[in-house]
Amino acid sequence: VLEAYLAWCSIEMNCEAMSVVAATLANGGVNPMTSERVFMPDTVVKCLSVMFSCGMYDYSGEYAYTVGIPSKSGVSGIIIAVVPGVCGFSTFSPRLDRMGNSVRGTQFLQVISERFGMHVYDKLRLPRNRLAEKRRLGT
Repeated sequence: VLEAYLAWCSIEMNCEAMSVVAATLANGGVNPMTSERVFMPDTVVKCLSVMFSCGMYDYSGEYAYTVGIPSKSGVSGIIIAVVPGVCGFSTFSPRLDRMGNSVRGTQFLQVISERFGMHVYDKLRLPRNRLAEKRRLGT
């Protein structure tokens, strides 16, 4: 996982390409655009675990607690976010906070998480049918 992470840090990608990577991780390692398996499921689990625990630099703990979406921030202002089994996406806004994360990207993910019930543990708070309805309506 670390070797892959360091290699990814050396690759030039745009927000659209990173969204495909995020969607591939959310889809268990299968690229949803090509149906090609890119990552083995065990690799996806390990990658998402690292993203959830330390992907947002020194803000990772609070981010996991409040936003609850496995994410990885880059100093370019990009954030890749993965809701396992649901979706993957990325944001790009270059202004960084003091911890090196995109200010607007972090705010956006906070709103998305709350509005659509995307925190990884939201299913424990809401009955399944209410969670699905919340995601559908965005309320």
